[in-house]
Amino acid sequence: MSEASFSTSRRRLLGGATALGAGLAMPAILRAQEPAKPAELIVRAWGGVWVDSLKKGVSDPFTARTGIAIRHDLTEDNEIKPRIWAAVAQGRTPPIHVNWDTTANATSSALRGVCEDLSDLPNLAKVLPLAKPIGLTGVPIVNLYSYVYVLAYRPEAFPGGPPTSWNVLLEPRFKGRIALYNDGIGFHPVAQVVGGGKVSDIPGNMEACWAFIRKLKEQKPLLGEDPDFTNWFQKGEIDVACTISSNAREAKAKGVNVAWTVPKEGAKVDTDGMWIPKGLPANELYWAKRYIDFALSTEAQQVWLDGLGLPGVAPGLKPPADLVGDPSYPTTEKDYERLILIPPKIQAEHTAEWFARFKEIMQS
Repeated sequence: MSEASFSTSRRRLLGGATALGAGLAMPAILRAQEPAKPAELIVRAWGGVWVDSLKKGVSDPFTARTGIAIRHDLTEDNEIKPRIWAAVAQGRTPPIHVNWDTTANATSSALRGVCEDLSDLPNLAKVLPLAKPIGLTGVPIVNLYSYVYVLAYRPEAFPGGPPTSWNVLLEPRFKGRIALYNDGIGFHPVAQVVGGGKVSDIPGNMEACWAFIRKLKEQKPLLGEDPDFTNWFQKGEIDVACTISSNAREAKAKGVNVAWTVPKEGAKVDTDGMWIPKGLPANELYWAKRYIDFALSTEAQQVWLDGLGLPGVAPGLKPPADLVGDPSYPTTEKDYERLILIPPKIQAEHTAEWFARFKEIMQS
C-alpha cells in the first residue's frame, strides 16, 4: 500500500459521540437471539497508558452495557502469538478472546489462517477505509488507529531547539541516555534512511540499516517496552528515544518536561488492530466480535484514543486540543509525506528476521 493510498483514507475527524455504542445498539429481535453471555472475555493488551486507555474507553463501557467482565492479559504480543498458533493447530481453546495487536503481527497470524473473519461487524460499514486490511482475504483483522514512532526528547538537553535529525542519537553526550524498543520495532526504516539507504530497498537490501544500528549499539541504549519509556523520562534516565508518541505524551501528562518531533529523515507510521483466534466456543466468539465492534464506535474511540493521542478510524472524532497540527497526529496528505509506511505484508514476512538481527547486534 502506498503512502498516498494510506493517507487518502485519513480525514480530519469532527466531534460528537453517540449515546450508545453502535456496536451494541442492535434491534430488539437480534438482542432476543443473542447467545449466552460468558462471565468474562480475555483481551490481550499493552501495559501502562495503553491498557489504562483501553479500559476507560472500551472495556469498562462494554462491561456496563453487557455485564461481561473484561480481563486484560498483558503478555507481550510476540510472546502470545506462538501460544495462539499452537492452540489453533492442536484444536485447543485459544488463551485469549481478543488480541489487540500490531497490524504487521496480526497479518502474520492472518496469513497463517488462525484468525476469525470479522467482515460481519456492523460498524465496518461506518468507519474509514483504513479499518480494513489490505492484501488479505476477507477481514481477519480490523485496524483501529494509526500512530507514529517519533523522536522524543528532553528540551533541557536541546537548548538550541528540537533535534532535526535522527543522527543526534550518535552524539557522544547521549551515550547511555538513549532508549529504543528491545526489538528495534519502529526504528528499522529510519535506520535504513539515516544510514544512507533507501526505503525502496526494504526488504531486499538493508545493510544501511544494520550498519547504523551497529554504530548505535556503541551508544549503549536502554532497551524496553512501552511503559518503560514513560518511566525513563519520568526518572530523568534518558534524553532521547524512538518511541510511539503516546508514551512521551503520557510522561508529559505526569509533569515531565518532554517533547517530540519528526526529524527531516521522517518517522515510521503504522497501525494497530484487533483480531479473534479461531477455536472459541460459538457464544464466546459472538461476544468477542461485539467487543471489537464496540471498539470501532465513535463513542468508544473518542475516549480510548484521547488517552493515547492517536487518530482513529471512527467518524466524528475530535482530536485532542494539544495535538491539533502535531506531526505525531497525521490527518492530511502533507502530514503523511513526512512519514514512512512499510506495507503490513512486508512487515509480517520479515519482522521476525529484523527483530532477530537487531537483538543479535545489540547483544554482540
